[in-house]
Formats: sequence, structure tokens, C-alpha cells
Amino acid sequence: MKVNGLKIGELYARVPVIQGGMGVGVSLSGLAGAVAAAGGIGVISAAQIGWREPDFDDNPIECNIRAIGKEIARARQLAAGGIIGINIMVATNGYEAYVKAAVDAGVDLIISGAGLPMTLPAFSGSVKIAPIVSSRKSLSVIAKYWDKKYSRKPDLVVIEGPEAGGHLGFSREDIAAYTDTREKNYDAEIRQIIELADELGVPAVVAGGVYTRGDMEHCFELGAKGVQMATRFVTTKECDASDAYKQAYINAKKEDIIIVKSPVGMPGRAIRNSFIEKAERGECPVKRCRRCLTACKPATTPYCITDALVNAVEGRLDEGLIFCGSNAFRADRIETVAEIMEEFS
Repeated sequence: MKVNGLKIGELYARVPVIQGGMGVGVSLSGLAGAVAAAGGIGVISAAQIGWREPDFDDNPIECNIRAIGKEIARARQLAAGGIIGINIMVATNGYEAYVKAAVDAGVDLIISGAGLPMTLPAFSGSVKIAPIVSSRKSLSVIAKYWDKKYSRKPDLVVIEGPEAGGHLGFSREDIAAYTDTREKNYDAEIRQIIELADELGVPAVVAGGVYTRGDMEHCFELGAKGVQMATRFVTTKECDASDAYKQAYINAKKEDIIIVKSPVGMPGRAIRNSFIEKAERGECPVKRCRRCLTACKPATTPYCITDALVNAVEGRLDEGLIFCGSNAFRADRIETVAEIMEEFS
């Protein structure tokens, strides 16, 4: 199958692959810059991006704003003129400030999910914006509101399915129905979302479960103009995570990949390890709050998701939460971004 590039307004990616944003610290400027330089769209995750700043414990939001500027600037240096995006979750404290910081730093594309990004056009200026949706209804609600309130439509739609990594926009029951029992076929929902995106005149890309060129070609058959892929990029030399984090993917077996309950009540996909087992037993008390997610209640949450994700990305896996997509078990070696992008070209 001949592969065409992905056009988003005046932006053009030679390879129709968006590298999914992965926090905390898994996709920063190193990975995003490499993907952009190879012809795709590199995406930085804004989730607790400033954790390495010296005053993070005292001023997490300010540190995140500072780090957004630094990482976008560094990614731009690595990107060789390629496209740099950022993923900013609606559910984060400081959402508006993070969007403004990314715009000020000159980012090309803002991708926003973990909630409906109803106010995103108010802060994004002329930067390209893309909501993450999992249903036609969600896209319809966003598109109607943006049109009425801001006379704006999405520049891109990211359709995130039940096989994605990290927090998922589905109930546990729906995840099982789509991925375990196969009682439901998500392809049908993808087609409906793409139908609406086509009516809006907006390109749509599919995320969740994309690991090979064959997966991408299947998405094209459904009508997508590109794909968003995250898990495959974790086991690359350029990924910003620690070597131990990458090795956890390589070591994982299919049965190790499970659905867990996040401290904010949402289901998420992760690699089972001793941390998850301790968290299930209530042995990971919260010591301090880093003001990450708006729905988090430190007094009752079973563990601090910021601590858990930071520990994982820095290689302290027994104390960390290792988010992943459904295909993480397929990783068997460390490869380069260029090798992956060549496969998808």
C-alpha cells in the first residue's frame, strides 16, 4: 500500500505517524525531536514535565510551565524543521497555563484529552489543536461547542481506542468487551467518528493498538489519514525513559499487561509488577501532593500517581507504575526511531 503524508492545515508530515505523548517523562524532547526529524510528528507529554526542576516539590505548576518551554525549544533543535506537538491533559491542574506556555514556546500542535477540551480554543491562538475522542458523540459535542463559542473547528481528530496505554476513556466492562471477549468491534465506532470528521473536513488519526505497518494499513482501510503510536517508540534508543523502563517492556509477557484502577478512579493499562501488588494492598501511602490531576484527593487516594510514574521512568520499577499499550509484550529489542519510521514510510 502506498503511504501518503499527513496534512494538518499548512503542516505536512511526510510519514503519517504521530508519536503519542507519554508521561511522566517518557516522551520529552529527545524522542519527540527524533520522530519529527524522521518525518513524523513528535509529541512531548506535559504531564508533570517539570519533575526534575529543583523546586518541583514546592512549585509543581511553575516548574511544569518552565519545563514546557525548555523541552519544546530543545525538541525544535533536534527536529530538523519537523513538526513538534505537545499532549496536555484536560484533567491536569494548570491546564490553561500549560496551553499558554506551549503556545508561547512556539509548539506546532496541541493534542488534548483525558476529558473534553471544551475551552482549548480560548487559549491556543493560531496553534493547531486536536481533541482526543473515543466516540462519535464526544466529537460531536466538542465540534458543536467550538463552532458556537469560538467559530473554530478541530484541525485534527485523534481517535483513541481501548487498546491504548495509560488512562483510558472507557469503562472496565467496555475494555473487556472490546479487547478480551471481542463482543464489541471498535472498528465500527472508528468508522462513525471518521464519518463525522469527514463532514467537518478534518483529518482523523487512529490511536491504540497500532504497532506495525500492517496495523496502520488497517486504519487507512477504515478511513484514517494517519495513526498515533506510542508503545512502539518506548523501546527506542531515543526514548527519554531509563533503560530499565525500556527493558520492562521487553521482558513483559502478554499476561503481564493488565487493567489497573488509577488513583483518580479511571482504568488504565500497565505492566503488572510488585508496585501494583503493594498498591492493591494499600501499602503506598501518599506523602505529599504535587497538584497533578484535578480529580485526585490526596487524603483518600491509594497512592501518588506522580511518585509512581516518576519512579518508573527513572528506573525504580519496584516503586513505579509502568503504563503501556496492549502491544507492549511484542517488544523484543531496542531499535531506533529511524528504523521504525522507515517501516511506516
